[in-house]
Amino acid sequence: QVQLVESGGGLVQAGDSLRLSCAASGRTLRIFRMGWFRQAQGKEREFVASIRWGTGSTDHADFVKGRFTISRDVAKNTVYLQMNSLKPEDTAVYYCGYSSSSFGWNRDRSGYAYWGQGTQVTVSS
Repeated sequence: QVQLVESGGGLVQAGDSLRLSCAASGRTLRIFRMGWFRQAQGKEREFVASIRWGTGSTDHADFVKGRFTISRDVAKNTVYLQMNSLKPEDTAVYYCGYSSSSFGWNRDRSGYAYWGQGTQVTVSS
């Protein structure tokens, strides 16, 4: 089993920044990729960013490029999402996902076997 614990969400104003964290733990932890998705009220969960653990290569959705950056701390088994220039439309619950294999597509939920509980990000105008 893998546990993912997210933190860092909150209520901010448009233009502010937040940094989300997601720490992974478990007896058989072996990270291939981790990613961030978000789900706004009444909408489907959508891809935000992902990172390949071994290489550090990243992928970001077009709507966050230049504003959000995913990174990782290998020693801490933690992935981060630095969010700058936040907009009201970024309001959502943000989830981190974990995969130990290359199965599935990094931009789809099928690419992740475990999920965190989610952290709320609310951006006021």
